[in-house]
Amino acid sequence: MTSAQTDEPTPRKPLRVWPGVVLVVVQWIAWLIVPFFLPQYILPAFMVTAVCALGVVLWWLIFSRAPWYERVAALVLIVLAVIVTKRIVHVSIATGSFGLLLFVLAIPAMSLALVAAAVISRRLSAGPRRAVFLAAIVIGCGVFTLLRTAGATGDFKNEFHWRWSKTPEERLLAQGDETLASPSAPAATGKMEYEWPGFRGPQRDGAVRGVQIKTDWSASQPVEMWRRPVGPGWSSFAVHAGRLYTQEQRGKDEIVACYDVSTGNPVWRHSDPARFYESIGGPGPRATPTLSNGHVYSVGATGIMNVLDDRTGAVVWSRNAVSDTGAKIPGWGIAGSPLVVGDLVIAAASGNLVAYELASGKPRWFGPKGSDSYSSPQLLTIGGVEQIVLMSSTGATSVALADGKELWSHSWPSDTRIMQPAVAADGELVISVGDGMGGNGTRKIAVKQGQSGSSGWTTEERWTSEDLNANFTDFVVHKGHVFGFDWGTLACIDVNNGKQKWKAPQHGYGQIVLLPDQDLLLELSEKGELVLLKASPEQFTELARFKVLEGKTWNHPVLVGDIVLVRNDHEMAAFRLPVG
Repeated sequence: MTSAQTDEPTPRKPLRVWPGVVLVVVQWIAWLIVPFFLPQYILPAFMVTAVCALGVVLWWLIFSRAPWYERVAALVLIVLAVIVTKRIVHVSIATGSFGLLLFVLAIPAMSLALVAAAVISRRLSAGPRRAVFLAAIVIGCGVFTLLRTAGATGDFKNEFHWRWSKTPEERLLAQGDETLASPSAPAATGKMEYEWPGFRGPQRDGAVRGVQIKTDWSASQPVEMWRRPVGPGWSSFAVHAGRLYTQEQRGKDEIVACYDVSTGNPVWRHSDPARFYESIGGPGPRATPTLSNGHVYSVGATGIMNVLDDRTGAVVWSRNAVSDTGAKIPGWGIAGSPLVVGDLVIAAASGNLVAYELASGKPRWFGPKGSDSYSSPQLLTIGGVEQIVLMSSTGATSVALADGKELWSHSWPSDTRIMQPAVAADGELVISVGDGMGGNGTRKIAVKQGQSGSSGWTTEERWTSEDLNANFTDFVVHKGHVFGFDWGTLACIDVNNGKQKWKAPQHGYGQIVLLPDQDLLLELSEKGELVLLKASPEQFTELARFKVLEGKTWNHPVLVGDIVLVRNDHEMAAFRLPVG
């Protein structure tokens, strides 16, 4: 053996790539496939995605056979690339929900980039191999700079668009100012009865009484009255005397707007310099205005509380519920709609209640210190006592209408609460978890006024059912049954024991209105469809389906007489339903 032969370096073995390939395949199945078919398992799927990413890191550091310098350098480069990318991507990706969207996207993307580079360069020499790794990381991060997100669906599926494409809001603003009706439009005459005074109707129970509609839409379809673009936001409508009221975002201004019900033409608009944004829901206010005493009561996403003249939009008084209560704006913004009771208007700022005097706007009382909530204050009568019930991340809390002092509370911790409590026929309460995180399902509780406890009230759990996880979609109670959404599909459970009666296959998310006189559910689906269903425990029965909006639709529909009003984050429309 010659000296030259003994001095030759031992050839390095090719990179060991199969563990990384297996981990990335499992990771992408968990990240993309599982949430698509089993949306209720999105959180466990994300945990699997994160665990697989950790596995990829361990594979790369311990089992990949790459030179130690390259092992460390590649991971450091990935971290630096993500940090740099966060500074140059579109704001919708840079911020994310709670600032985590880019991080969530980068986990599977960078895992794939690292493994793909290893596969491609496993037999290459040092120089070309390092170039491949650099290119893979740059491409993996660079793709995010070309995109923006229009938010996510109920299943947390992001709606990606090219970064340079205009948003619906930008197209609306480019049209310029609209011609408004005279601010001195005459007031409605007659008794002040509000057809739809605010969030989910007169009782906030999503029920419409005294309406009869035809159920065969193949013979008589809904007829479109008008359609118009609207600024982003997840507000529903309040309706009175031929006018509708809603909230929207227009550039840097948060808007309370009034439109004509019959034509959709704008009547007046009130603006506040405020803009709230988060990447799942996008920009704009979340709450629905409330009508009472000739006034419009509104709460914006940052807590701005306005009382406006319903004829002209003139300001009566304004406050900020967030600063007044010392609350913090939660991740999805202030979403509770104001409640008018007697001479008070009650607002909820992230689980913190404050009651203002109608005439002056002066705070009369503050409720107990609250926790994260996107629910609205609910007026209920329990044991003959009127009280305000609010859902929050700690559970349900009731306060006295007179002074805001706590009457009772029921502990059921969960990350957030979104839906409204409902009263069953036996007087007991049905409550639900807002997003399925922390707690699970739907619960029935008995609330009684007794002698135990400092307040003299007690609560007792009757049952908890995981057969209806309402997520962010409100439910209704009708004839001994609860109808609502078990994640992304409609379900019915028995109000007496929580047992499931039926579950609709692959139905999707939506918001529903109950027509108790006909045992019907009118749903506005997340896909922008009006769906007519039987409110029966016997079986799931869909009667009709009609497309009314394009794009993700989370806003609650409103039914006034034979007119149904619908909107989402970029358009609204009115349809006349067949009646008789």
